Amino acid sequence: MHGPEGEERVAQMMRLRAVMKKIRHKIVILSGKGGVGKSTVSVNLALSLAQRGCKVGLLDTDIHGPNLAHLLGVDHETMGFHDDLLEPLEARPQLYVASVALTGRPVDTAYIWRGPIKIALINQLMADTLWPDLDYLIIDSPPGTGDEPLTVCQLLNSSPSRGSVIVTTPQGVSVLDARRTVDFSHQLKMPILGLIENMSGYLSPDGSLLPLFGQGGGKDAAEELKIPYLGSLPLDPRAVPESEKGRGLVETDSPVKKHFEAVVDQILKAMPL
Repeated sequence: MHGPEGEERVAQMMRLRAVMKKIRHKIVILSGKGGVGKSTVSVNLALSLAQRGCKVGLLDTDIHGPNLAHLLGVDHETMGFHDDLLEPLEARPQLYVASVALTGRPVDTAYIWRGPIKIALINQLMADTLWPDLDYLIIDSPPGTGDEPLTVCQLLNSSPSRGSVIVTTPQGVSVLDARRTVDFSHQLKMPILGLIENMSGYLSPDGSLLPLFGQGGGKDAAEELKIPYLGSLPLDPRAVPESEKGRGLVETDSPVKKHFEAVVDQILKAMPL
C-alpha cells in the first residue's frame, strides 16, 4: 500500500504499538454463539478486577450490539476527544470504557456497516483511544469467528501478554461452538486463558441450583481440549433488575459474585501484576 493511505496505515500501526505498550495485559472475551452472556461476563470481570485495585480498560468491539455501556449504566454519556483521539469514559473508579455506543448517537441507532468499515473502526478504536496506563484491557467481541474478533486478535498478535477467555453455556450446541472458538484461538496463535461455563444452573430463592440448561458441558470440553477451566457462573434472576439499572452482579449481594471472584483469582494467577 503506497501513497497517503499507506502512510496513514503505517502511522496508525505505530500509534497502536505505543498504546499497547501502556497496557500490561490484554484479554479478549470470545464466544462461539450469541446468547451466552459474554458481555455480562466481560463487564463483571472488569468490575471485579477494578474492585481489587487494578486499573482496567473495557473495549466494546461488538459493533452491531454494543451493550457494555448500557450494562454499566453510562449509555447516555459520551466519550471525549483530544487531538482527534478518543478519550475513554471513566465508568467507575479505576474502570474506563470505550464503545461506539458512547460516540453521541442515539442509543437505539442501528449500525448498518459491512466488513471493511467495521475493520477500519476496530483499527481506530484499538489505535486511537487514549487509555491511561492500564493493568488489564478487556476486549468484548461479538459472537463467532468473523471480522471483529479476527481483526482484534490479529492486531494483538505482537503483544507479549495477551490471551482469550471463551464463554459458553452447558448446552451441547453452545459447547460445540466453543470448540470452534478454541480452534480459532489456536489458528491465530492467541493463548487461551481458559473457558467459563455461564448460566451453569438457575439459582432459586432457597439457594438450590437447578440445572435448567444442563451442567458440566463446559468443564468436560475444557478437559478434553486441554485448556484451563476457569469456573461456572450460575444464573441469578434476582440480579437481573439490578443489571438493567446499570449495576454489575459483583456490585450486588448476589451469591454469583463469589463465582466471578474465583474466576478472577485464576486470571490474576495467569496474568499477575
